[in-house]
This record gives sequence, structure tokens and C-alpha cells, in this order.
Amino acid sequence: MEDDAPVIYGLEFQARALTPQTAETDAIRFLVGTQSLKYDNQIHIIDFDDENNIINKNVLLHQAGEIWHISASPADRGVLATCYNRTSDSKVLTCAAVWRMPKELESGSHESPDDSSSTAQTLELLCHLDNTAHGNMACVVWEPMGDGKKIISLADNHILLWDLQESSSQAVLASSASLEGKGQLKFTSGRWSPHHNCTQVATANDTTLRGWDTRSMSQIYCIENAHGQLVRDLDFNPNKQYYLASCGDDCKVKFWDTRNVSEPVKTLEEHSHWVWNVRYNHSHDQLVLTGSSDSRVILSNMVSISSEPFGHLVDDDDISDQEDHRSEEKSKEPLQDNVIATYEEHEDSVYAVDWSSADPWLFASLSYDGRLVINRVPRALKYHILL
Repeated sequence: MEDDAPVIYGLEFQARALTPQTAETDAIRFLVGTQSLKYDNQIHIIDFDDENNIINKNVLLHQAGEIWHISASPADRGVLATCYNRTSDSKVLTCAAVWRMPKELESGSHESPDDSSSTAQTLELLCHLDNTAHGNMACVVWEPMGDGKKIISLADNHILLWDLQESSSQAVLASSASLEGKGQLKFTSGRWSPHHNCTQVATANDTTLRGWDTRSMSQIYCIENAHGQLVRDLDFNPNKQYYLASCGDDCKVKFWDTRNVSEPVKTLEEHSHWVWNVRYNHSHDQLVLTGSSDSRVILSNMVSISSEPFGHLVDDDDISDQEDHRSEEKSKEPLQDNVIATYEEHEDSVYAVDWSSADPWLFASLSYDGRLVINRVPRALKYHILL
């Protein structure tokens, strides 16, 4: 059973920001933000044509500055947020803003990859997330199940909850909290949990993971020394409400049960350099993606701590007694965790990996040299999970 070859797209600028177009559940579409000091930065809207295995793209100008983080609204296909650098009085500030893409680009296009003659369009600024009192923005995360009106931004040692009003043209600071402690504490990453009615957010600062209740903006758990070095990223298991994955500069990926944070449930040590990204598959939570500055993307099958540790359970009505007996025998043994595949199409640090919001078997990875690679879960594993 031959797997499809990876599809590679090259941006002309360096890049480290990637997100699926979250509100789009039919077409496979990713947004990539560039980092250029010399030229106007861009957001590339990447459409993947699954049937023909080709990429179509559109380019939007992001003249505000080099993009460090990008996230898409879960409710409106045309709305996105970026964190970007700009210079002011010879200082570099990292700001955040919410934008709208031109209406005709929300649902993609059929421009070919080599059609560079078309002119890039510009984004419409909806609102700035005012950070003058709070410091540099690290990331912006949207409320996962919401109407696209609530976002959280992390700025230095502040966690800020915003309400987007007036068709997202105004961001009102609803509540905030700060990290207290010695030294210059700074958030590096955050994720909004899809569980608990979307009232919990997890953040990373230095080597520590923290959980926050968005209603009171108070801390609900703290995992000190979660990693031996800086924590780069984290993600919630979409199907198990207390499970959280984290990764960091100690080259490790760790899985936590937030009810008992004294030690990780599981630790992966497959990368040989900093791990920048960890992402659970939205549908099949045993599939975990990681990207690292060892230039590799690793797909792991963490089935023992997934929502289906005994594999896919078959409906008893559909099978004969003999098969029923066999499936019972099989289902008593938990499946083994393993690395499914290591993807080595990148030649530079992989700063971002993410799953498609439209196809659960497809993912994209982005390396600093501007190479975007689209890959699929191996067919054999896909059918093993499904059948």
C-alpha cells in the first residue's frame, strides 16, 4: 500500500508562523506568515487540492511587520490574528492585531503555485490588542468553541482576556492576571482548553506550566520544572479533558494529567534538538505531531494514553460470536505506543506543525527557510484506526 508523496511549497521569505484556517472544515487550507526585515511581510493562503495533489496559493500583504505568531478565528473564515514585530523609537516591540482578509479569498482560489504575476492584496485591520501597558505579545489564542468574540493574548508576564466587539473592530480588555515572582517572568506559549465549557487556559513560562480559570483569572494548577529547559509549546488532548502535552528545549515531549502533576504520565525523547511544537490530532488523539530544530517532524502513536487505549472497538451486533470472541481477546491487550514516521523533507529548523481542520489525516509543517511540507498519516495506520 503505497503512501502519497509529500507536497512541498516554497515561500521566498523566512517563516515560522503557521495555522490551519480553523473555521474552514471542507477545504484543506493553511495560513503561513513570513519574517522579513527588508521587504513587506506576507500571509500566504495555501489551498491543498487533495485529488490532484497540488497546492494553490494567494498572497496577502502584512505591512505591519515580521510575523511571529498567527492564529485563525474558529467562527469566521476571514478573520485572523497575528503577533508581529515593529520598531518604535529604536526599540523593537511585539504587537498583536486582528485582521480580515478580502471576502473573495476566504474560501480560497485556484491560482497556480507559479503564477507570481498577480498582485498581492492587503489585509483589513479590524483592531489592535493594545499592549502598551503590558509588554511584548507572545501569542494570541481564540476561545475554541466560541463565536470568535473572545481571545486571550500573552504579553510578557500578563495574561489578557479580550472581548471583540462591534464586528471585531474593537477589543475590550475584559480581565487579566499577572505572573508574580523573582526575575523577569515571561510567557512563551499558551493554549485554550476545549473542555470545561472553555473556562481553562494553560500557559508556559520558562520551565513551568500553569493552568488558569478564565472566569476568575486565578491559577488552578502549576507544574514547576515541567521540562529541564524552556517550555516551547503545549496542547490539550481534544478527547480527554485532563490531559495536556508539552515540549521544550530539553528535546522532550511530555504528557500530563492535570489532576496529578507530580510527574508526567509519559515522556518522549525522539528529537535531538529543541522541540518547538506539539499537536494532538483533533479526531484521533493517539496521533501526536512534533516539530523540532533538528529539522525533523515526528508522528507518534500514543495509544496507551489515548481515549481508545484498546484500539477501535467494534459494535457487537455487527459480528458473529466467533469474531466477537477474537475481538475481545484482542481488545484486552493495550496497543503499544510507537513512532509511526519521521519526516525529513526539511533542511532547517521546523518551527511549526499543525493538523488540517478539514482532513484529520493530513498535516503541514513549516521550516525557517520558508519550506512548507504537506504530509499524510500512513494509509496502513489510517485503516488500522478506522477498521
